[in-house]
Amino acid sequence: MGGAAAPDSSWKGHLNVSYNIGPGFADNSSTRKVRMHVHTNNKITRIYNVIGILRGAVEPDRYIILGGHRDSWVFGGIDPTTGAAVLQEVVRSFGKMKLEGWRPKRTIIFASWDAEEFGLLGSTEWAEENARILQERAVAYINTDSSIEGNYTLRVDCTPLLYKLMYRLTKEISSPDEGYETKSLYDSWLEKDPATENNSYPRINKLGSGSDFEAYFQRLGIAAGRVRYTKNRKTDKFSNYPLYHTVYETFELVEKFYDPTFKKQLTIAQLRGKLVYELADSQLIPFDCRDYGEALERYSNRIYKLAKKREEELKTYRVSFDPLFSAVVNFSKAAAEFHRRLEQVDKKDPVAVRIMNDQLMLLERAFIDPLGLPGRKFYRHVIFAPSSHNKYAGESFPGIYDAMFDIESKADQHEAWEEVKRQISIAAFTVEAAAGTLKEVA
Repeated sequence: MGGAAAPDSSWKGHLNVSYNIGPGFADNSSTRKVRMHVHTNNKITRIYNVIGILRGAVEPDRYIILGGHRDSWVFGGIDPTTGAAVLQEVVRSFGKMKLEGWRPKRTIIFASWDAEEFGLLGSTEWAEENARILQERAVAYINTDSSIEGNYTLRVDCTPLLYKLMYRLTKEISSPDEGYETKSLYDSWLEKDPATENNSYPRINKLGSGSDFEAYFQRLGIAAGRVRYTKNRKTDKFSNYPLYHTVYETFELVEKFYDPTFKKQLTIAQLRGKLVYELADSQLIPFDCRDYGEALERYSNRIYKLAKKREEELKTYRVSFDPLFSAVVNFSKAAAEFHRRLEQVDKKDPVAVRIMNDQLMLLERAFIDPLGLPGRKFYRHVIFAPSSHNKYAGESFPGIYDAMFDIESKADQHEAWEEVKRQISIAAFTVEAAAGTLKEVA
């Protein structure tokens, strides 16, 4: 095509090479047209999910799911194969342990999803088909899509329930980074990507979408997390690696450029495997509700700060965030009290342990609104949703955020602010109700 689609000088990149845009195309006034012939096979085809189950020895009715897709746009050298390989290796290692006589306390479900690139189809169909069972029995979902999207540092996106477990497990794994050979994965992660609000911890991101955890976390309220190696976010502003989803995403790309020693992928396999092992085999589910309380406080302050930019309208339309702040305080108190009881639970009493574990498992479920978000009924998590403006990114208190987005351009200002108030009340009710699930059962 000779660059005819974009002949002006602003198109040129910043590499110190001559850019060739073909004879006769350098002139902006050119009236030449390009005819493209696009050939696609548009047909209905069968897709396959492959499910493997390792039955739990003590609580077979409690499930930990490790799932990732294996279909790709073209060759899928990075996406999904670096993740699909991790799934195979984790399955192999758990299989080896089983042959030696071990079984986890809880059931582990290994899932290889099909048709992720067509809109998360395989994982969503399976979630829908098994929704009733999963709502009652699923403890956590760990995603195993691409294990690398860069080779600079660790990237973690997860529910606040998993923060402490992520920190603990990364301290147990050696860093694969050059120059960090004597340090833990946690140390190199903290040094390279500290959190903005508290730089004594490494950054953990909110779950958005763009991969197979969506139906489990955003629709069913199952605690979820994903981990992988990523680029340096300070110097690389692109949302993904340059050859993402292209014909050039091959095994050679990984072997020559991204991870020649395969150490980064091994590290991710160790971390994903450890997450599944701990969630499936710990007597008490390793969730921490107090981190959820702190996250809710951060998110409610952030959304209020956004609203405060329109202080006059808040007064005019009598919009108050007090009920939400009050609910968040109550949640934090309930979480602190719950963990005090958790530390004192009689571990020899299986029913007492099960009661506490059920409260931990069902906490994420308590943030689900069966009616869903306005205009997005399949996104039912009141605290997290994919951003309406970038599906890969996560947004907190999405109902309130969306109601306030571009509010000045809405025709009926009274109704627009009434919707903000409605969303604040839904959020406050949900947080208060979630706090209630952590209280002593009787």
